[in-house]
Amino acid sequence: MENAGAGIAAMRPGGLRRWLPAGAGRAIATLTLLSGATALGAVMVFLTQTLLARIMGPAQYGLFASSLATVTMIAPLAGFGLTQFRLKIYGAEGWHANRWLPASLRFTALTTSLALLSLAGWALLGAPPDDTRFMLLVLSPVVISILMVDLISNKLRLEERYGEMALWQMAIPASRLAVAVALLLVPHLSGRFVALCYCAIAVLVASATVPQVRAMMQGRLDLKGHGPRPARIVHADPPPGVGALWSQAWAFGVYAALYPVFYQISTILLKYLAGDAHAGRYSVALAVMTAIYLIPATIYQKYLLGKLHRWAVHDRPKFWRVYRQGNAGMLGLGLAIGAALAIAAPWVVPLVFGEQYRSVADILQVLALCVPIRFLSTAMGAALLTENHMRFRVYAIAVSTVFTVGMNAALIPRLAESGAAWATVIGEAALLLGTAWGVRRFRRLERARDEAR
Repeated sequence: MENAGAGIAAMRPGGLRRWLPAGAGRAIATLTLLSGATALGAVMVFLTQTLLARIMGPAQYGLFASSLATVTMIAPLAGFGLTQFRLKIYGAEGWHANRWLPASLRFTALTTSLALLSLAGWALLGAPPDDTRFMLLVLSPVVISILMVDLISNKLRLEERYGEMALWQMAIPASRLAVAVALLLVPHLSGRFVALCYCAIAVLVASATVPQVRAMMQGRLDLKGHGPRPARIVHADPPPGVGALWSQAWAFGVYAALYPVFYQISTILLKYLAGDAHAGRYSVALAVMTAIYLIPATIYQKYLLGKLHRWAVHDRPKFWRVYRQGNAGMLGLGLAIGAALAIAAPWVVPLVFGEQYRSVADILQVLALCVPIRFLSTAMGAALLTENHMRFRVYAIAVSTVFTVGMNAALIPRLAESGAAWATVIGEAALLLGTAWGVRRFRRLERARDEAR
C-alpha cells in the first residue's frame, strides 16, 4: 500500500505536486483501493440479493431476509462497541493502549454470550414456530462471524493494512454470492438450504480469523501513526478492568446496538404487521440503499475513522478542516446519487429484479430522499466519534430510533411498504437534526474549555 502511494506521488507532474498536500498520493491510492473493494463487495451483495429475490419469490425471500435482519440486529451486542472504542483508545494512547487488552477479552466473551442467548431466547420464545424459528437458530453463527471480521478489520485498520482489510470484508459477500449462484443452478433448493449455507460460511470465516484476532488480543500489533514499538512499554497504572472499559465503551456499544434497530426495524415490522411478501419487497429496496450507503461508510469508517481519532487529540485544526470539507462534499454527492436513484428506479427495478418486484421502484423513489440526508449525517457524525462526545450521537440515534419505530407502527398497517419507506425518511431526518444538535453542543463545550485555559 505504501509502495502504491509512493508510485502515484512519484508520477505527479511538478505543477500538480504544488497543488496537492503532502501525502495526497498515498491517500488517493488508499481511497481508490477501499472504494474499489467496497464497490466490488456492494456488487456481490446486490447480485446475491437479486438472485435470491428472483428465485425465492417475495414471500419466501421475505421470510429469509427478515430472519437475517433479526440476526444482524442482535449481532452488535457481541463486542458492544469494542471495535470503535479500540480505535479511540489507540488513537489517544498509542502503544500504551495495550493495557486494555485483558479487559477487552473478558468483555468480548461476556457480551457475545449475552447476544447469542438473546437470539436463542427470541427464537424459542418469541418467534413463530415455523421456518422463522429454524432460520434464526441456524443463522446464529452469523453473530460470531460479524464480530470476528470486525475485530480483524479493527487490527488491520490500526496497522493501515487496508488491502488485507478489504479482502477480509469481502469474504462473506463473496461466499454468499456463491450460495445464490448454487440456488440459481439448482432452483428447487429451499430457503432452509440458503440458511444452512450462510451458517457454514459464518463458521468458516470466523475460524479463519482466529490467528489474527489472537495476535491482536496478545498485543502483537504493528501500530501506525505513533512511532516504532517501544522496547518496553511501562504502564503507570494497573490494567483497567471490565468496569472501566464499560464506562468508556458504553456509548459506542449503545450506538452499535441501536443502529441496526433504526435501519432494519421496518423489514421486521413489515413481516409481523403485513406479511412475508411485503417484507420481501421492502428488503429488495433496502438492499439497494445498503449498497449506496457503503459510499460514505467506506470514506469515514474504513479510511478516515482511525485518523480522525488521532487528529482529534493531536491536530485539532486538521480535524475540523476535514470535517468542514467532508460535509460539503458528502452533501453534494448525496444529492446527485439520490436524484439518479429516483429517476432510474422505475426502469431499472423490473429489469433487474423482475416484474413481481415492480412496486419496489415506488419504495425507492421515496427512499431516495434519504440519500443526501444520510451522506450529510455520516459526515457530521464523524465529529461525534471522538474523545468523550460519542454520547451526543447516542442521544441522536436513540431519539431517531423511537421516531422510526413509532412511525412504522403507525404507517405500516395502512400503507404497508410505502408507510415503512416514509417512516424511514422521517427517521433519517430526525437523525440528521439530532447529529447537528450534538455537533453544536460539542463545539460549544470545546470553546468553553479553550476559554477556560
